Amino acid sequence: MGTLRDLAPSRRDLLIGAAASAAVTGAPPLANAQAPVTSAQGTVVQAPSVSKVSMTVNGMARELELDTRTTLLDALRERLQLPGTKKGCDHGQCGACTVIVGGRRINSCLTLAIMHEGDSITTIEGLGTPEKMHPMQAAFVKHDGYQCGYCTPGQICSAVAILKEIDSGIPSHASNDLTAQPQVTAAEIRERMSGNICRCGAYSNIVDAITEVSGRKA
Repeated sequence: MGTLRDLAPSRRDLLIGAAASAAVTGAPPLANAQAPVTSAQGTVVQAPSVSKVSMTVNGMARELELDTRTTLLDALRERLQLPGTKKGCDHGQCGACTVIVGGRRINSCLTLAIMHEGDSITTIEGLGTPEKMHPMQAAFVKHDGYQCGYCTPGQICSAVAILKEIDSGIPSHASNDLTAQPQVTAAEIRERMSGNICRCGAYSNIVDAITEVSGRKA
């Protein structure tokens, strides 16, 4: 008697079967298929594969028609032509894709664009320009807070957001007293920036830049 492994269809068998079924029924390719969804009434309906989303990006109202699987990162880079936000790991582990949504920083590779209907989004392009830099951008230049520069847009967006977090009284794992107003210290900065990886190792310079912008002694 064969084992369950012997009896189970192989991946190759499943692919061949799916292709044959599509050829017979005239079903559309999987990439364009609409996924079945069960409604609250218990009926099966087809979920749309394309949807419209409106958001404000860097102060400008934008409306897009997107595949529902499009990440916010890809919408910003590929559809809105804002390449400052970088695609690093694409798994939310490096922080290169950090943007500010509603005043809070997020990894744009981990969220779908259609989830941000009506949101206000700021990318590195919206913080400042080469002619009129944001204070955090200027501080990064002054303190050499970058080397290759690939992670720098995400670093700067996070840096701007963490100072707002501290001002808002949001504690971190480095906060000694979770009920007290957190202070801008080197330990706080390093903890809050730990989700942004700099493979060139400019961490000490990044801390110096953020400390200068905060106007307080770390």
